[in-house]
Amino acid sequence: MEYYIKSVVPVIKQNYEKFTAVEKNIADFFINNQAKVDFSSKAISDRLYVSEASLSRFAQKCGYRGYREFMYQYEMTLMAERDSITGNTRMILNSYQELLNKTYQLVDEEQISRIARYIGTSRRVLACGRGSSGHAAAEMEMRFMRIGVDINSLCDNDLIRMRAIFQNHESLIFGISISAETQDVLYLLQESHKRGAKTVLITARNDDTFYEFCTEVVQIPSLQHLNQGHVISPQFPVLLILDIIYSCYSGLDKLTKDSLHNNTLKALADGWTKQ
Repeated sequence: MEYYIKSVVPVIKQNYEKFTAVEKNIADFFINNQAKVDFSSKAISDRLYVSEASLSRFAQKCGYRGYREFMYQYEMTLMAERDSITGNTRMILNSYQELLNKTYQLVDEEQISRIARYIGTSRRVLACGRGSSGHAAAEMEMRFMRIGVDINSLCDNDLIRMRAIFQNHESLIFGISISAETQDVLYLLQESHKRGAKTVLITARNDDTFYEFCTEVVQIPSLQHLNQGHVISPQFPVLLILDIIYSCYSGLDKLTKDSLHNNTLKALADGWTKQ
């Protein structure tokens, strides 16, 4: 049995803002419910005072063919959940495990492969973010630089805006903003897109309008509805998806990239021995 369970809850949360008031009522029940009850469409419609047709439309908006398919996956999630264990350490570990499960649900491997190919065919790569997202961008620069990518990271407002005017069709821009409300990051993506660059937004916000200026929108889990979310590093889901992209990219022409990585290690080791 797979350790990671494809939970429907992250899908519900990602589509929450698209639901009608009735559908949000249904969503709230399935997000917060922890008990095994009668999940038949009639029982749930009576419980929530909604029509069975509303349940079907809700399931379809979540990407399922109908309520029955949705409920099959939901019940599988309940069966796989562990009993809650007290203790601060266990609560934190469970929170990280929940983030891993959500990432497993949200990750699109075909999209990751496309992004890896963009990195390989782009003359220059920029990664930008503010605050904790800026730290993640700096980490991305350090890792990808070591396997031969011409990449820079930006976390300064003025530099982010100024660099936008220098981008063209040979550029690949990564904008990291969990809330997708960081205006400087959005500005860089928008202006770079106008100049022909490929643009990738990494965010927890689900909004179709991002595709007006983004080649790819990579969805990451939100900490908003997570138990102990306020003590989890916001960098974690970003670094997790960057690890997946790194793994995919480094697998392309693996021997060459392994050689570059080993050479950087040797250069660092030589420097340490001479100090």
